[in-house]
Amino acid sequence: MAVSCAAAWPADCRGLIAESAQAFVEDRTVQGIRAAQQAFAEPGQLERLRKYHGDKAAWVLSAWIDSWLAPAFAGWSLDADLRKVRCPALVIHGEHDEYGSIRHPQRIAQQIPGAATLRILSDCAHVPHRERTAAVLGDVVRWLDAAGPI
Repeated sequence: MAVSCAAAWPADCRGLIAESAQAFVEDRTVQGIRAAQQAFAEPGQLERLRKYHGDKAAWVLSAWIDSWLAPAFAGWSLDADLRKVRCPALVIHGEHDEYGSIRHPQRIAQQIPGAATLRILSDCAHVPHRERTAAVLGDVVRWLDAAGPI
């Protein structure tokens, strides 16, 4: 969503931070979503999402799964939006993200015109801000300091 917003309003977006963003559909993404679909079918697992999505947890889960697994979605990518981004970007991704390989952040960083800072976090999966909080905060602070006034 952040990439799409930066692409839609390039004159207004002064900085972009993308964390664990998927840039296209790959087998690893589909496999991870199928595994999550099975895991969330287990009793009590939907409660974990209610903490973040309240009464809409089941709808959010279904929308996510149904979209990514739809055959019509298989060719989707962020490429067109990425080429419209005009602001500095920090791209953060966990090395062991179960929903996308490091090809996603690499593609994001390569497709954005100008300089993008790429940070792959070791010992980290899909939620770097929770799994490696200090590292993510440190990266963001250093990136903002280096970027100057945004």
